[in-house]
Amino acid sequence: MIRDFLVWLATQVGKGPGEYDPSWSEGLASTLNVWGLLEGSHVLSLMLFAGTIFLVDLRLLGVGFKKTPISVISDRVLPLTVFGFALMVVTGLLLFYAKPLLYYHNLWFRLKLIFLAVAVINIFIFHYKVQKDRDQWDTAVKPPGKVRLSAVVSILSWILVIMFGRFIAYDWYECGKALPHWANAAQECAISERGAVDLTEMTK
Repeated sequence: MIRDFLVWLATQVGKGPGEYDPSWSEGLASTLNVWGLLEGSHVLSLMLFAGTIFLVDLRLLGVGFKKTPISVISDRVLPLTVFGFALMVVTGLLLFYAKPLLYYHNLWFRLKLIFLAVAVINIFIFHYKVQKDRDQWDTAVKPPGKVRLSAVVSILSWILVIMFGRFIAYDWYECGKALPHWANAAQECAISERGAVDLTEMTK
């Protein structure tokens, strides 16, 4: 069902009346300058967002800016964090829209989404549960364990999001190549345009 929707999104939305007229998705993917601008903007916005998040996380861990209240650092960087996040989401959605099927069958993209979900859930837990008693540890050099745990999860999650996002550019596990069975299954290569080639079957 998801793949059928993505096929429609990639090939039908915005398609002209002619047989060879591109859809909006195909047009965006083939526009070199716009694609490069989107990709560059996505990377820069991710750096801005993650950078400001890491500043707060380092303070929550008690390893940086120890003399500054957590609330001060958080309030100062919040506008930049929100701006970076908004730009990151917009550019990320446009990049996905340009090549939805390529990303859908990409192992690294799927791993990126998993840890992106972990990071977002951690943000909600921190803001709606962990942060409720911030007044008690706002100026503490070493915040409580639950606060430091949230910071560790945040840092690791965003590092993995960035790492797996970078790996998307590499075709190590591209569908259509001879891959281990688990890789074909994880990417649903069997229903992709390139198909699944099982490495274990070839070595028998």
